[in-house]
Amino acid sequence: MLLSPAHLFESLLWRTLESAPCPPLWLPWLSGQGSLTRQLKAYKPGFLLQLLQQQHQPLPAALAKRWGCSHGLCREVLMSLDGQPAVFAQSWLPDNTIAALQPLAQLGEQPLGEYIFTQPDLSRGGIEVLCLSQGLQLPAVPGAAHTELWGRRSYFSLQQHEFLVQEIFLTGWLD
Repeated sequence: MLLSPAHLFESLLWRTLESAPCPPLWLPWLSGQGSLTRQLKAYKPGFLLQLLQQQHQPLPAALAKRWGCSHGLCREVLMSLDGQPAVFAQSWLPDNTIAALQPLAQLGEQPLGEYIFTQPDLSRGGIEVLCLSQGLQLPAVPGAAHTELWGRRSYFSLQQHEFLVQEIFLTGWLD
């Protein structure tokens, strides 16, 4: 099964962090409140972010309803440590957020976390997690079938403009 951006957002498997039976190995990564980029860089050397795609497109229906607009920016990146893929991340930013916060649309291969966690008025909603299984393949890691992947997502607000960040933790990089 190939996971598309819309499928990741629309998965019915997202739960609150408190209600998910997370393995102890993944709990510090799923529950971290600060910058994932900073956490990854502190864990292992050789951090690299690759911009996979960034495009303006229709928002998934639930996001369009939540944000009162039909289009936005979907940004997908792959974060690696020491040459090994570690995290597939996806951000959804509605048009009104992009209009108010232009730097978010111009990050290129700069991590989103490096920008947003330096902003004094950043707020983060609750963390939701999900467990994906059964040979899932991500477009970011062709040919690699993963038997179990954990992910998290949160809504953020910056200068009262909301956006969504979803992160899927890949296997094999965590000692």
